Amino acid sequence: MKALRTPDECFATLADYPFAPQYTMIDDTEGGSLRLHHIDEGPREAAPILCLHGEPSWSYLYRKMIPVFTEAGHRVVAPDLIGFGKSDKPVERSDYTYQRHVDWMSDWLVQMDLRAITLVCQDWGGLIGLRLVADFPERFARIVMANTALPTGDQPMGEAFEAWRAYSQTVPDFNAGRIVYGGTSQKLSQAEIDAYNAPYPDDRFKAGARQFPTLVPSTPDDPAAPANRAAWAVLRGLEIPVLTAFGADDKIMAGTDRVFQRQMPGAAGQPHVVLPGAGHFLQEDVGPELAALTNAFIAGG
Repeated sequence: MKALRTPDECFATLADYPFAPQYTMIDDTEGGSLRLHHIDEGPREAAPILCLHGEPSWSYLYRKMIPVFTEAGHRVVAPDLIGFGKSDKPVERSDYTYQRHVDWMSDWLVQMDLRAITLVCQDWGGLIGLRLVADFPERFARIVMANTALPTGDQPMGEAFEAWRAYSQTVPDFNAGRIVYGGTSQKLSQAEIDAYNAPYPDDRFKAGARQFPTLVPSTPDDPAAPANRAAWAVLRGLEIPVLTAFGADDKIMAGTDRVFQRQMPGAAGQPHVVLPGAGHFLQEDVGPELAALTNAFIAGG
């Protein structure tokens, strides 16, 4: 599998991202390997908070939350999905499938040997992260779901999502920074927009970002639909605590929180919240507030 690696100098002037890079070589599923980047902050002996980003962001999305977690004594691990951030980027769009994303992150998770995990997942971080929970339930202690879903294609994704998918496939300049800007309520500075664009020095690096929207199961016969249905069968039987914290201004994921609240036993009786002034990328809009809610959730047992 041919892959590109974003030069380090592209990240030299990042705004507010002082975290040391960590790297793991994972199986590319074709007999080769890919380098996956993550950050690992806080005491290594503490139970980890695993922060999974989505499309088209990277671990930079969690920079406002990480200090709140570490100040509370938690370990925070935030990877960049393959195709994003400082992780390697396969060049062919066909290299990216939903199952491969799950396989890549499964390999990394096992190598890291993370246990007693609090999963914080948003957007594709949930689509992949919840598959990890279903495959490795013994490794997870609780889940915080923020503006995410686990679709099976049996229900329509809605007009807002379909509009986004059409835009992502037709816009001539796939500008990740401007896309994140458009999914926030408080908006971003130019330096922050530049940081979201830093992983992509040119269009060759954007194959994964372009392909992600096409991989969301939106019809019952989607290739990923059976695996997601099987994951739901596991998740419906898990008792681990589940908290939903969604942005009030997110039109794409509106109402998905109630699906989790109804179908996951561990969601019963939890202090679910819809956060005002927060869009799809609520880590940007209300990151410290979301981190504080997560800390309280962990402290609650």
